[in-house]
Amino acid sequence: MSAKGKDRGQDFRSIYRHGMARVATCTTTCTLADPMANAQAVLDSARQCHDQAVAVALYPELALSGYAIDDLFLQDCLLDAVEAAVARLVEDSRTLMPLILVGAPLRHMGRIYNTAVAVHRGRLLGVVPKVHLPNYREFYERRHFASGAGTEGASVTVAGHEAPFGPDLLFTAEDLDGLTVHAEICEDLWVAVPPSAEAALAGATVLANLSASNITIGKAETRRLLCKSQSARCLAAYLYSSAGAGESTTDLAWDGQTSIFENGETLAETGRFPQGPQMAVADVDLDLLRQERQRMGSFDDNRRVHGAVTGGFRRIAFRVDPPSGDVGLRRAVARFPFVPAVRERLELDCYEAYNIQVAGLVQRLRATGIGRVVIGVSGGLDSTHALIVAARAFDLLERPRTDILAYTLPGFGTSDKTKGNALRLMRALGVSHHELDIRPAANQMLKDLDHPFARGEPVYDVTFENVQAGLRTDYLFRLANHHDGIVIGTGDLSELALGWCTYGVGDQMAHYNVNAGVPKTLIQHLIRWVIGARLFSTDALDTLDAILKTEISPELVPADSEKAMQSSESVVGPYDLQDFTLFYTLRYGFRPSKIAFLALHAWGDAARGDWPAGYPEEKRRAFTLAEIRGWMRVFIRRFFGFSQFKRSAMPNGPKVTAGGSLSPRGDWRAPSDGNARIWLAELERAVPEE
Repeated sequence: MSAKGKDRGQDFRSIYRHGMARVATCTTTCTLADPMANAQAVLDSARQCHDQAVAVALYPELALSGYAIDDLFLQDCLLDAVEAAVARLVEDSRTLMPLILVGAPLRHMGRIYNTAVAVHRGRLLGVVPKVHLPNYREFYERRHFASGAGTEGASVTVAGHEAPFGPDLLFTAEDLDGLTVHAEICEDLWVAVPPSAEAALAGATVLANLSASNITIGKAETRRLLCKSQSARCLAAYLYSSAGAGESTTDLAWDGQTSIFENGETLAETGRFPQGPQMAVADVDLDLLRQERQRMGSFDDNRRVHGAVTGGFRRIAFRVDPPSGDVGLRRAVARFPFVPAVRERLELDCYEAYNIQVAGLVQRLRATGIGRVVIGVSGGLDSTHALIVAARAFDLLERPRTDILAYTLPGFGTSDKTKGNALRLMRALGVSHHELDIRPAANQMLKDLDHPFARGEPVYDVTFENVQAGLRTDYLFRLANHHDGIVIGTGDLSELALGWCTYGVGDQMAHYNVNAGVPKTLIQHLIRWVIGARLFSTDALDTLDAILKTEISPELVPADSEKAMQSSESVVGPYDLQDFTLFYTLRYGFRPSKIAFLALHAWGDAARGDWPAGYPEEKRRAFTLAEIRGWMRVFIRRFFGFSQFKRSAMPNGPKVTAGGSLSPRGDWRAPSDGNARIWLAELERAVPEE
């Protein structure tokens, strides 16, 4: 859909402008064998959903009658009352926004079916029968119900409302691109090939499970695992609502578990064992699901393999007509998409990332048979981390750390602090440490170039900077030749994205770059993890802590009269924000306007949301929409406009995060002579200035 078509007159701050849909999984207090009372409870809940701009509201299996009523399902009075309750739902839903999915026992062709009834704005959209009926242990559903298998293509009349009937129904929103809903019922998820898997292949993005699963010890976690894995396998949202308060406890108990999952992640859950009605509400990212499916070609290949089934689904259209204004955002948006905020998850990610880097270097050294590495150490985050990766690799190879030839190469902007940290770290790690002053060679080159700086003029242009960056790399490569070693690269993923590296004979080049797949925002946490894991001596760990507190700077330009260092972030933007944009550009290909919308929710208020464990209080900041827009313009120009040629020739290095890498042999391939025009135009057109 075009960006213009996607706007549909909605406010920039509306979720419905940015490819999202709000969904709810609800439980009500069941009144056994009283369908009209249960219909009223569903309507009361649906009105709350309407007030919260919910597009899809899910209710439990057999919610209109109660699940644990046994042979009452065979009573005409009950079944008549259920049909009357459905008619009431249809009539009273006329002014309600949500597509309502509610469980009901219904008669059809001389049998009774356990069904999901789909109601929307005064229409009975369809009736989906349960296919897999449990008849083991505590379950006796085949005593009362017929399986929906074989009913594809049928229709049913309920209280005068005719509607499609069968497990082959998809409910598709005409006015919300990507919102296609499928319903399955309880046991349907527990079989080897759930109906929702076929529905997802047929195009369903929101899979809804109406359940009355009774609770036993440990069962809730099994349900969660099934739902979560189904959402990941189907690249879909999975909604789950189970019966709770009011169900008969003659022989069973109920916990009212309601959950919302998306592509393997938990978006929302309610508490269990409720005493009354409750709901979980979350905003599903339909764009994200669409992007995942179109990138993963095997998903569509699987559809083709099962085309005989997936091609037979019927699509029933409806219109959500969502509000155009800001309805808030009901999903967590991490400030640092490369860095989890939960301490345990962060520690696991750091363990894996560090060991991926170490394992990559170990294999490269084993394969080449080379015994030494050469590395430039500036005292900044990147080279520090590359050095401790190398140190660990040599330990695993049982080689002396003295075969790591580490050099600090001070230039015109090098501070005593960073040089001192570099030397202290090299000594503490026991590597071969050296200082090689590049200023005499840089002065000679600038003189040969007839650069104004060689005549005493304070001209600090790109030539001035790159003479130093190039000389440092040139020395490292020649030192590697001289000592029969390879050069270890230190530049990170964020710098590669922004083109913040000197091409060729510069920090863009190395024999092997251990940091190429690591974003700037993750590196500081990796170093913190190394400190916490006590992998090195106390002196080394203390120095690592000091380096963490140093401002990010290339130190190519002398400090000004107030001793202010050159700041990378003043040129290329805050890495916190640029890594956010990089993640959603690289991983999902989102439009700039959508990334800006997400960034505003993640970064608009420093007090809102979680920060990663260990993130310094004094560095916790917020950004206005104007700032987000301005720095995104910088990102787009640098990423799409001119820096691809540096990535097209980047050296080997391991992919580290699921967010992606920029290797032309891996996640990202693009023309070196491309341009940023369409991304800049979308940003200017679709993102307000404030």
